[in-house]
Amino acid sequence: MSEQKLERRISLLQGTAINMIDMVGIGPFVVLSLVAQQMGHAFLYAWLAGAFLSFIDATVWSQLGSTYPLAGGSYNFLKEGYGKKMGKLMSFLFVWQTMIQAPLVIASAAIGFSQYLGYIIQLNEIAAKCISGLVVVLIVILLYRKIEAIGKISVLLWMGVLITMAWIIGGGLFHGNFLEPVKHINDGIKFNSAFAAALGFASVKTIYSYLGYYNVCHLGGEIINPQKNIPRSMFISITGIAVLYLMMNISVASVLPLEQIQQSKFVVSEFIQAIAGTVAAKVATALILWVAFASVFSATLGYSRVPYAAAADGAFFKVFAKLHPTKNFPYISLLFLGSVAFVFSLLFKLKDVIDAILAMRILIQFIGQAIGLILLTKIKGLKHFAWKMPLYPIPAILAIIIWAFIFYSTGTNMMLGGLTVTALGIIAFLIKAKKNKEWPF
Repeated sequence: MSEQKLERRISLLQGTAINMIDMVGIGPFVVLSLVAQQMGHAFLYAWLAGAFLSFIDATVWSQLGSTYPLAGGSYNFLKEGYGKKMGKLMSFLFVWQTMIQAPLVIASAAIGFSQYLGYIIQLNEIAAKCISGLVVVLIVILLYRKIEAIGKISVLLWMGVLITMAWIIGGGLFHGNFLEPVKHINDGIKFNSAFAAALGFASVKTIYSYLGYYNVCHLGGEIINPQKNIPRSMFISITGIAVLYLMMNISVASVLPLEQIQQSKFVVSEFIQAIAGTVAAKVATALILWVAFASVFSATLGYSRVPYAAAADGAFFKVFAKLHPTKNFPYISLLFLGSVAFVFSLLFKLKDVIDAILAMRILIQFIGQAIGLILLTKIKGLKHFAWKMPLYPIPAILAIIIWAFIFYSTGTNMMLGGLTVTALGIIAFLIKAKKNKEWPF
């Protein structure tokens, strides 16, 4: 697994497409109603807040990713930011929380798949859970082999996303009331602490839909001219997706009444039905199901490599470094993540899964990474970095503050869950370190 074996063949265009594919899975189609429930007519503020946080957090990723363009992204950034000793703990904790949040991401897409399938086939709660569990099982079966054509799958997925988004936005534009939701954005709201709290709760959902803007950093060892293309791809991705999300939300709200949006389990299907009829709505639902299934496939494939890479590097439990004896893929990692995702898809509701995803990731990957950048800059100086954020360190500090607010907005139970997972990770690290006679023993 030498870094020299990786070839830099991913261009700016390809890197941007990879980011955007990762950002648009089932997320925007299932959280639209959840955001409207929290914010009412002011729902657009939550989508703007998600874009703003993504932009300032991307400055952290850009400064680190352009300087350390290696496979693994955050795993490497945390090692560098916290030094040889604490870096081992922080990178271990990143892989540890991935073992929980990765199955949550997979489960969220599977639950979203079963939710939208309910538009085509009536499903009771038990049947819906069976479908979401079945999606996870099918994905693991499909991935239980050597994969060589992910690029083609990604291109097909992105085409499906573009077709679906264009249909939604175009439908609203031609309907004739496109700007009505914008005119009523401030109806019935007061900009006070209650609004800030509602914005925090709703932004948990919108940020979930933006996650993935940093995916290019995990492929850093294969990006052409990474010092320039890694930051560019992130900012282009966020801008493009933010425009698509805002226009999609405005389009849906220009056709459907707010009450229907808030109560709907498959709001985009109902939107297409309103403008083009039931048959067209079923076709649109099929496109969304395709996007959801493909996003589960891509997420499971990518995440299954994280514990494997860390274990092969000696930084995680050795069992996860095992490759299949004949098919040469990390089967232990895949089976573990798939099994946990299967359980999560049966036990939890979509809203809870989305909250848990952020609660698990914020402390180590987002807040921890931004603090690590500040620590690294104090030691190395700004000249060390290939790309420097404007007005350093203001964006990094602002990102830490907002991420902390979002962490708080996930709720007491989720915060306790995130802290508990981190504490258990520290215990696991100490057990591993003592067994191997490593720092701090």
